[in-house]
Amino acid sequence: MIEVQHITKRYGRVTAVDDVSFRVERGEILGFLGPNGAGKTTTMRILTGYMPPTEGRANVAGFDLFNQPIEAKQRTGYLPETPPLYPEMTVREYLDFVARIKGVPSRERKDRVNAVMERTRVADMTDRHCSKLSKGYRQRVGLAQALIHNPEVLILDEPTAGLDPKQIMETRDLIRGLGGDHTIVLSTHILPEVAQTCQRVIIINKGRVVAVDTPEALTARLKGAETMFVQLDAGGEDAAPALAAIPGVTRVGPADERTTHGAFEVESDRGTDVRREIARAVVTRGWGLLELRPMRMSLEEVFLQVTTEEIPEETRSEQHP
Repeated sequence: MIEVQHITKRYGRVTAVDDVSFRVERGEILGFLGPNGAGKTTTMRILTGYMPPTEGRANVAGFDLFNQPIEAKQRTGYLPETPPLYPEMTVREYLDFVARIKGVPSRERKDRVNAVMERTRVADMTDRHCSKLSKGYRQRVGLAQALIHNPEVLILDEPTAGLDPKQIMETRDLIRGLGGDHTIVLSTHILPEVAQTCQRVIIINKGRVVAVDTPEALTARLKGAETMFVQLDAGGEDAAPALAAIPGVTRVGPADERTTHGAFEVESDRGTDVRREIARAVVTRGWGLLELRPMRMSLEEVFLQVTTEEIPEETRSEQHP
């Protein structure tokens, strides 16, 4: 649905986006994650046809963005970080205006406006002027204008910026509900946004893609080893040596969690599942097994690792030439 090939954007001597390539499948929600200034917004603007790249190509909904820009834009809805509202218009007037300029047929316009207001939960503000809307309602009206022509692709730049916790949860639910019907690229630097909303994540840093994968697979691969959290009811001083003696175990240490005594982190070689052996060792010695579960890096830890140091080339496994 979206294919980006070696996009680069330079402003004089400054390179904002550097040889970025990725693909988004139909109906997928892709998180575009990175620190402020990483090149997220520049990439979003290129994908929406707002600005051309210095180098590279992109296809959106099957159309070359640079040779067929009108066709690509007709199939794209864009919510910039600051919603493009007209303060003197009411919500209905504004959405009707957007529907007109986006080519929604006149016989469908009223129903379409009503439908997107209901879907984005702004129907109670129909006659309110945009200048009088709260930050949360402005964001939702901005999302409504991106949806008004029922586009195949949605580009959302920081859609929950400035919202309160309740509004953030409502917006996340709305975006998840749009997945499948629409292909969504969600740009953000808010880590829970990606973990709770997106099926796959791209992390960009200093204009370059540094990681591409599902949040779960990314955290597992960057950990570099399989790690289990083990909490025992007994065992005393001989528990750690007994766990360390299990074939495939590479390290046993105290768990860095707020637990009672007898909690350990047990690392094993990547791809090695030692849960059966751990359970067998515990039962054989007559100890109680209170908890046994995999441990993963948090998305925050992944983010810090890939944006502050070099990572193995294999972590960038899903980039496309």
